[in-house]
Amino acid sequence: MNAPVPVRVLPEIAAALRSRAPVVALESSVFAQGLPEPANREAAERMLAAVRAAGAVPAITAVVRGVAAVGLERDELERFLRRDGIRKVSARDIPLAMAQGADGATTVAGTLMLAAAVGIEVFATGGIGGVHRSPKFDESADLMELARSPVLVVCAGAKAVLDIAATNERLESLGVAVIAYGTNEMPAFFSRTSGIPLAARADSPKEVASAWRLRRAFARREGMVVMQPVAAEHALSPAAVAKAVQGAQRAASRKKVTGSALTPFLLAEVDKATKGRARAANLALLEANAALAAAIARSLSAM
Repeated sequence: MNAPVPVRVLPEIAAALRSRAPVVALESSVFAQGLPEPANREAAERMLAAVRAAGAVPAITAVVRGVAAVGLERDELERFLRRDGIRKVSARDIPLAMAQGADGATTVAGTLMLAAAVGIEVFATGGIGGVHRSPKFDESADLMELARSPVLVVCAGAKAVLDIAATNERLESLGVAVIAYGTNEMPAFFSRTSGIPLAARADSPKEVASAWRLRRAFARREGMVVMQPVAAEHALSPAAVAKAVQGAQRAASRKKVTGSALTPFLLAEVDKATKGRARAANLALLEANAALAAAIARSLSAM
């Protein structure tokens, strides 16, 4: 017999799930590892506020002193924002972090696991992981987790330091539906355009919600990715991003940065190369994605 899912859900979130009110999952790794201080605090405040302003309940996922958690108390969030002793945990790492009583900030994959476990259908983040630009095959666990978690993810595409074309092809192979929101091509995180056309487009939260409901009616387990381009006033040119990423990759090679530390290192290097413009774009897209996810969650709850 299966044991109950060992996840603590804060009362406000549990009540919303029982009443089918809109809830939006948020990853904690973007606050604990993805953005430096004090930008991580600004990102958390902007995303939480955007979800609530759009009429939904935010649910930050994490492992808190060994407890898998959906929703953080204020003092817990403060500890994660200070980043002291916070592990980065993907889906595979969550049980061990729990067993060892650790604090763990969930990646996209970790958040998908916890959201699916408690029945949250919508999740907002900045960029998903994907296939790395590397001669050796290196693929984020986010992709496989998207293929087995029935969760709708709102993002600005794959992170700019990745091979975006290869990531798109891998999502297709895994059966993960990808929808371009308000555009006809795959956004490129810091940039609005990638040159990679997407066959599926939606222009309203209701359209996305309807597509998701119909997909779930077929009992599909794969998730869905909704890609919203960063606002034009915050976007970087593809050429500027490409140049910055190339420099970041050279720096990572010199310093032998690999594994889970690679993506945060590359993003930090890109931000330095763009004199902070990449960070400003990141903050803007995180907020916008949270707002869109909340609007989709509201449409779903009304169906």
